[in-house]
Order: sequence, then C-alpha cells, then structure tokens
Amino acid sequence: MTIVEQFMGREAGPLVQFIKYSIAGGIATATHIVIFHLAAWKLFPSLQANDSAVKFFKLSLPELDDATRSRNSMLDNVTAFLFSNMVAYIINIYWVFERGRHSLPVEILLFYAGSGISVAIGTVMMGYLIRRFGIRTTYAFISNIVMAVLINYVARKCLIFKG
Repeated sequence: MTIVEQFMGREAGPLVQFIKYSIAGGIATATHIVIFHLAAWKLFPSLQANDSAVKFFKLSLPELDDATRSRNSMLDNVTAFLFSNMVAYIINIYWVFERGRHSLPVEILLFYAGSGISVAIGTVMMGYLIRRFGIRTTYAFISNIVMAVLINYVARKCLIFKG
C-alpha cells in the first residue's frame, strides 16, 4: 500500500496513522481555539488586554479580577470542548481509526469520557495557573492543549477504536 493510499483511506501503518491523527487533532484544536476565544470574548469573558487574540483583533473587553477570569476561562474551555471534540470524533471515525470495538453509543461515550478526563485535568491546571500565578489566559490555555494531546492518542488507539 502506497503512502498516498494510506493517507486517502483509513488503513495505514503506525507512522502514517499518527500523522493523520495529528492532522485531525490540529483541525479539532483549531476548532477549540476559535470557539474558546469567541466564548472568552462574548459568552464568559476571560480575555485580557495583552492576550494575542485581543491585540490582533483589537477587541474591547471588561476588566476582570483573576478569580472571575479563572472561572470564566474554565467555562469557555468546557464550551469549546463540546464542539471541538465532536469535530475530532467525526474525523477520527472517517479517516484515522476503525470503528467497531464498541457499539456506537458506547464508543461516543468513551470518546467523550477519555477526552473529558484530559480536558478536565487541563482545565483545572489552566484555572490554577491563572488563579495562583496570574499568567496570561492564552498561555494557560496552551497548557490545557498539551495535556489533552498527551492523553487522547493513547486512549483512542488502545481503548476506544480498533487500532
């Protein structure tokens, strides 16, 4: 099987599968970042004047104390998770992994549970970094993404989908 065939179909060797997973994760992460920042701007305000998105788009925002910003950033992250995780699931089942280890409802439940655990850990860490050290929302958010990537691939490959 050629590399092009591996990228075009679901069957792939371990390296190509991980590259496809990384691409799918990149798309889901981009979705998460966009929704997080939209929510942090309009839904549950949590951005600061020195955050990259605020500077780039010249957004206007309310002044917030660190406790409010911490709570709101966690709510924004949960909101973004619900949407970006569905994007990840759809790309994973159609391009990266093979369904069938579990029934569809169980598979979706496990997918969200596995991702939810990684996002919960990352979200708590994000809130803690903001509350304890007052670090920029954007940097705390990046720590959440790193945590999710580290946990999700193993859970999806070994527990949720058929290799």
